[in-house]
Amino acid sequence: MITMNIYFAGIGGVGLGPLAQLARDAGHHVQGSDSHYGLETTELQRRGIVITDDQSGEYLAYCHQQRPIDWFVYTSALPIDHPELVRAKQLGIYTAKRDELLNYIIREKDLNLIAIAGTHGKTTTTGMLVWTLRQLNVPVSYSVGTTLGFGPSGHYDPASQYFIYECDEFDRNFLRFHPFLTLITSVDYDHPDTYPTQQSYCDAFSQFLDQSEQILMWRSAIKTGVSAPHRARVLDDSDDIYYDIKLAGAHNRANATLVARACKQLRLGPAARITSAIESYPGVSRRFERLAQNIYTDYGHHPVEIAATLQMAHELSSNVVLVYQPHQNIRQHEIRQQYTDEVFADANELYWLPTYLTREDPNLPVLSPQELTAQLHKGKGLHYAELNDTLWLAIDRARADGALVLLMGAGTIDGWAREQIKRTNSF
Repeated sequence: MITMNIYFAGIGGVGLGPLAQLARDAGHHVQGSDSHYGLETTELQRRGIVITDDQSGEYLAYCHQQRPIDWFVYTSALPIDHPELVRAKQLGIYTAKRDELLNYIIREKDLNLIAIAGTHGKTTTTGMLVWTLRQLNVPVSYSVGTTLGFGPSGHYDPASQYFIYECDEFDRNFLRFHPFLTLITSVDYDHPDTYPTQQSYCDAFSQFLDQSEQILMWRSAIKTGVSAPHRARVLDDSDDIYYDIKLAGAHNRANATLVARACKQLRLGPAARITSAIESYPGVSRRFERLAQNIYTDYGHHPVEIAATLQMAHELSSNVVLVYQPHQNIRQHEIRQQYTDEVFADANELYWLPTYLTREDPNLPVLSPQELTAQLHKGKGLHYAELNDTLWLAIDRARADGALVLLMGAGTIDGWAREQIKRTNSF
């Protein structure tokens, strides 16, 4: 094996962080940069991976001088004029996005790729499948787009036959792969900055399925416009395992059904043992994660995800308070009509925050909370809020009164809540 020196720009992201850990396990030297520090960078630093916040290109040049860098791997969010990317090209360093390095490792280690794709449920299903294989004592390598409580977010096991990957459709990432087995969790139009129409979104999934040897998916995905090849195994809601798995949340039980069917198809163990392993699944970070007493955080930011997560919360409590931060203004223009009373039916109260802005079209006007909630008839149950002390007092009062407080969004809401809990040290 050739040992490479790999530099990751944006190493703390949900795509590159797990890949950096995987590359480290696979025997490569790893380092990188990120402008923000969080859960992923903390996990990487614990493993001795050096991370800098200097993205001017000077630190990159210094590292290259000390030990020549073989690959400069960068996140899709990195602009083409980013100083580090520009400097890497000037230095003659090979530059690539994450999918190219991951494909290289999969080929080099002769692994069978199990890809989990879909608009919603990818992270939960990927983590659940990793957990289940480990409980079945099946060696496994993987990459999950979040931190895990039961292991690193990315890992390579030399004894593994399978590589489990959360295969994201953003930036058409999943089209770079040809999986041994693909699991499709759901399909709902998303990422309008990558796919201008719903048809283009569905066409990308159809192409991905054509590139997959084996397929497990729900019939509801086909109904959205995705074309599945004849070799696909299509599951209906009446699938018997769906009703036998004891997990909170209908969407979790659906994801678990895919995991159970995949394990059965790969002959990894008897059905009872597979089900038992799935039912012991502890969850992953930012997916209905308990932060403190009566306070949960979730990454979901699409109406379908909101409704599903609220349904799960309602199974646990009859009084649910939702604090929601919309994600990306360009996305809000596409989904604003989907914010209906039905989506928020399981929320007793709703606190609506301004949209977290990222990768925006400057020509689109930023939609206000009032515009986004125009179709809602929540009355006194709808509040407009900011991430400030006033909101935190409302959250604290609600959870003290016994309500389940659910914080949802892919932006700053999670980090803010963790800081408030740490600062107040009240529970």
